[in-house]
Amino acid sequence: MELKGKVGLVTGAAHRIGRDIALELARQGVHLVIHYNASAEAAERTLADARALGVDAIAVQADQSRGDEVAALFAAVQHHFGRLDVLVNSAAVMERKPLLDITEADWERVMGINLKGPFLCAQAAARLMLRGQSAGGAIVNIADLAGLKPWPSYAPHSVSKAGVIMLTRVLALALAPTIRVNAVAPGPVAKPLNWSDERWLAHGSKLPLKRTGSGQDVADAVVFLLKSDFVTGELLIVDGGSLLT
Repeated sequence: MELKGKVGLVTGAAHRIGRDIALELARQGVHLVIHYNASAEAAERTLADARALGVDAIAVQADQSRGDEVAALFAAVQHHFGRLDVLVNSAAVMERKPLLDITEADWERVMGINLKGPFLCAQAAARLMLRGQSAGGAIVNIADLAGLKPWPSYAPHSVSKAGVIMLTRVLALALAPTIRVNAVAPGPVAKPLNWSDERWLAHGSKLPLKRTGSGQDVADAVVFLLKSDFVTGELLIVDGGSLLT
């Protein structure tokens, strides 16, 4: 896929990895829909930075765990751009809690955002992508190493990200050959908010590549998958070799 001039939606694009992905797509010439839920100020900063790169961009608020709000999000895409070529499902929550303390509400909240949301967005995106004479597009889901290696302190997150990996494969088959669907599983690319710089550096020194990564590494992987027209249903691990240890 040639990205320049395409229209893309990045969920969770207000900050951290989602922001990095959105701005890299803008550098590639993709017009953007910047999705956010609660981070309005951060979304406005991402919006301004994307427009400064010379692309058209809008910011749209939605709780992606709610079907009606997802429908409104994609109605805004249709109204402003009239089409959609790229979806990156980046929005997610990651909550640490002992297994026996997880409540039903905890489980439903994480699953709603991390798994139900990407499904609803992919379904709505596919309907837009399949319209018109130039029907087609590409979807990239942001998974996690937790979907491949269980993290007991993050049970709902681990299960939801494993679901995202399988969702990617199901979508790739269901939407082929018109829409390609792939996923990226990031490792240590964004310092946890409660970690010190020293702890983060020490963690990186234990990896095979002896350093942590960045959101830009994930953004580059997303661009690779979007441009690779003979790749679908794949999971690209971006973790500095973390999964090997």
